[in-house]
Amino acid sequence: MSRSAKKSKFFENVTVIDIAEEGKGVGKADDFVLFIEKAVPGDIADIEVYKSKKNFGEGKITRLIQPSEYRTEAFCEHFGVCGGCKWQHMTYDAQLKFKQKAVHDALTRIAKIEVGHMDSIIPSPADRYYRNKLEYTFSNKRWLYDGENRDDERLDMDALGFHIPGRFDKILNINHCYLQAEPSNDLRNSINQYAKEQGISYYDVRQHTGALRNLIIRTSSTGEIMVIVVFAHADQEQVDSLMAYIDAAFPQITSLLYILNTKLNDTIFDQDVISWKGPEYIHEEMPGGANGTVVRFRVGPKSFYQTNSIQALRLYQITRDFANFKGDELVYDLYTGAGTIANFIAGHVREVVGVEYVPSAIEDAKVNSQINNITNTKFFAGDMKDVLVVDFVTEHGKPDVIITDPPRAGMHADVVARLMEIEADKIVYVSCNAATQARDLLVLKEKYDIVKIQPVDMFPHTQHVENVVLLKLR
Repeated sequence: MSRSAKKSKFFENVTVIDIAEEGKGVGKADDFVLFIEKAVPGDIADIEVYKSKKNFGEGKITRLIQPSEYRTEAFCEHFGVCGGCKWQHMTYDAQLKFKQKAVHDALTRIAKIEVGHMDSIIPSPADRYYRNKLEYTFSNKRWLYDGENRDDERLDMDALGFHIPGRFDKILNINHCYLQAEPSNDLRNSINQYAKEQGISYYDVRQHTGALRNLIIRTSSTGEIMVIVVFAHADQEQVDSLMAYIDAAFPQITSLLYILNTKLNDTIFDQDVISWKGPEYIHEEMPGGANGTVVRFRVGPKSFYQTNSIQALRLYQITRDFANFKGDELVYDLYTGAGTIANFIAGHVREVVGVEYVPSAIEDAKVNSQINNITNTKFFAGDMKDVLVVDFVTEHGKPDVIITDPPRAGMHADVVARLMEIEADKIVYVSCNAATQARDLLVLKEKYDIVKIQPVDMFPHTQHVENVVLLKLR
């Protein structure tokens, strides 16, 4: 039974029936929908609503009456405060179940397609320490825990960690993160300690003051390590001091870089990168090239590369296998990024034409072809809807296969319309957002049959799921 949310803001004996994207459990009481912090499908609990609209509200568990069979103890001390790993309180098998359900629901409800032939989601072999890149923020506005007094002059307010969800100016100081393997935690904590000991100031996002701004750590399957320190208003003595300390304390770093960014935003794509030690890149490798060769990728400080290296290989293998290349195909690789998919499949086809919005990514793609002695790729930079026009197809040829891997927003409507006009025999659609993928499939299904569907878990303990769909022209 429930009591009226309008009167008391409490609901009793609520059964959690689903989980939402932001990691909150979903429950219903009469016609009122509840989004509940740290709730797991199958929980039965009393709920206090702290924010409500006419037909829905957000709440928290005040009494867990019966825990779900899917519930487990979160392993990270930062769970529930940090914005990452929001499904950590749910068993991994359950996470896979609800990710599969999310893909199923999107494709059936939005795309209106039958998904009975969808394959079971492919789990990540590792559910901890699986990321090859993390970005941290320095701030003089640390998030305070209950009981901490902001007016206490002895309180250490500097932090190096992650943004609190919904708070651009508050950073949660991280002690241990389970996303990236060592030396990631040791690096972050050591840099944090040294900077404080030396009195190097942390960035104030409101006043735009302070020396230290961001820390980026990239690791690779080849054992190489890249560390990028982003300074704001630092003098060269501070820069030299910190970089020398990092170099001496962590000699295993192969690429030690820094950036001076005094802009009002954190974007580094328009900033110069200065090398303190080593080249301005590391390498990733993937088996799967022509005749069993290993494809090598150069990853720079601004390069995009899938952050779960093991699952990235599996994702590209699925993409290649779905396309079922015979060797004579012309392939368009849309949203090619640094050309990872394009170079991965190049040895299996006649030619690959890659298109990407970011010019620096296209330069990375060309370099990746060069270092692998791949000569059958072409790459072009520009807005997809402006590049993929009639003249482009006339010049480069009608593709036999189109691979498309757009950002979370999906493809622009003009791009979808162009795919309908081009009429490639096959489209392999890779997506990190099943909802926008389904929206595009709703249009494409007018000419294409949905033949295969394969979800892939790239990011354990989060709601995110990749999905690969094979379409064949009727």
